[in-house]
Amino acid sequence: MKETDNHGSVDRIGLGVFAALSLLGLVQTGKYLTLGLAGMALTALLSELLIVFMAWAAWRGRMPFLLLTVAVGGFVLNSFLNYGETTHFAVLVLVQGLIGAAWAVLGTGWMLWKKEKPGKLPWLPLALTLLVVVSVGAVWKSNVDRDRQWDGHARRAVWAVPARFDTGEIAEAGTLEELVYQTKAYATDARPVTKRALVYLPYGYDAQQRYNILYLMHGTGDDENYWLQTHAYNKIMLDRMIAMGEIEPLIVVTPTFYVEDDGKDSSLDILTFSFREELRNDLMPAVETKYATWAETADDAGFTASREHRAFAGLSRGAVTTGNSVLCGSLDYFSYFGLFSSFRTSEAHIRETIQTEGQRDLTIRYLYATTGNFDFATPYMVPGYRMLCELEPRLVEGVNTSFDIFPMRYHAIGHWHLSLYNFLQKIF
Repeated sequence: MKETDNHGSVDRIGLGVFAALSLLGLVQTGKYLTLGLAGMALTALLSELLIVFMAWAAWRGRMPFLLLTVAVGGFVLNSFLNYGETTHFAVLVLVQGLIGAAWAVLGTGWMLWKKEKPGKLPWLPLALTLLVVVSVGAVWKSNVDRDRQWDGHARRAVWAVPARFDTGEIAEAGTLEELVYQTKAYATDARPVTKRALVYLPYGYDAQQRYNILYLMHGTGDDENYWLQTHAYNKIMLDRMIAMGEIEPLIVVTPTFYVEDDGKDSSLDILTFSFREELRNDLMPAVETKYATWAETADDAGFTASREHRAFAGLSRGAVTTGNSVLCGSLDYFSYFGLFSSFRTSEAHIRETIQTEGQRDLTIRYLYATTGNFDFATPYMVPGYRMLCELEPRLVEGVNTSFDIFPMRYHAIGHWHLSLYNFLQKIF
C-alpha cells in the first residue's frame, strides 16, 4: 500500500507539472498572437510543443529526469527571447525551465530515495518530439539550401545569403583603412577625445569620382571592428556584391558610439543621443574631407545637399543610436536608414525632431527594419515600427519602408548579416 501511495504521489505531481507547463506554453503562444504575427506564433507553438511533449513523456513514463530537456530548452529560449534591460515578454519560458529543473531534480531524487522504478518507455510523446525536431530541421535545411542557390534579389523571408556573395575572398577586394579623428565627450564634460573608425573603400577606389556612403554602427559591448573586421564575411559579401554588379561601389564607415568610460556608471542610452553631435561635428567632416563622397563641402550646406547619397544603419543599441541620433537627429544629412534588432525611439522624440518645421518636408528615401523570430527585440520593435509608420506620413509600407522578420534567427550576427545583405540592395 505504501509503495502504491508513493507511485501515486509521483504520478500526481508529474501530471501537475505537465498541466502547468502546457498552460504556460498556451499563454506564451497567445502572447505572440497578440502582436499580430502568425509566423512568430507558429514558431512559439512549435517550441512549446517540444516542451509539452517532453513533460508528457516524463509524466507517463514516470521519468522526471526527462524534464532536464525542458530545463535546458527553457533556459536557452530565455537567453534568446528575454533581455534584462529591455524586455521580459517571454518570461514564461524561464518559468517553464525552472519548473522543469525543479521536478527533474526533486522527482528523480524522490524516486531514488524510495527505490522506485520508472514506468514503460513513453513511445508516443517521444515519437512526436522527434517528429517535430526532424520536421523543423528539414524545413530549415531545405530553405537554407534554396536561398544559398538563390539568383535573385532581396526578399522578405531570407534564410541565408546566396553562396555566390558569401564564399571566399576575391581578387577585386576593397580595402579597410583606419581613420583617427578628434571629437568630444558630448554626453558628459565635453573633454577632448581621440577616436577611431574603420573605412571601407571599394576595389578601384578613385579619389576623382564620387561615392555613396554608408555609416554602419555596432551594438552593445562591441566596437568599430565588429561589422567588417571581427566578422570579415560581411566585407567579403560587400566585395562580391560590388564585383558582380548587384550594388554600386560605395564607401562604408564603421564608427563606435562608445566614448572612453562615459555611460559606464549609468545608462549607455545617453550615448545613443549624444552621438548626434559627434557625427555631425566631427566624424562626418573627418571622413568626407578625406574621401570622395557627394558632399562638395563638409558643412551643413554640403551634407544637406548630398543627403540622398548617404545612409546610416545599426544593430541592437546601434539601431537605437540610428533612431535617436540619426533619423531623429540628422535627417537633414541622411535619407536612408536601417534599424536592425531595435527601435526604442519615443513618440515624443519623433514629434520634437523630424516632425518640426524644417524637418517634416525632408524626404525619407527608405527605412528598413529587421528582427528575428527568436530575437528578444521583436516584442518592442513591432509596436515601435507600427507607431513610427502611423506618425510618419512620409513612410509607406512596401514603398519606402519595410519590416522583415527573419525565420529561425535571434539577436546575433547571423541575423544582421542577412539584414545588411537586404539593406545594401534597398539603398541608393
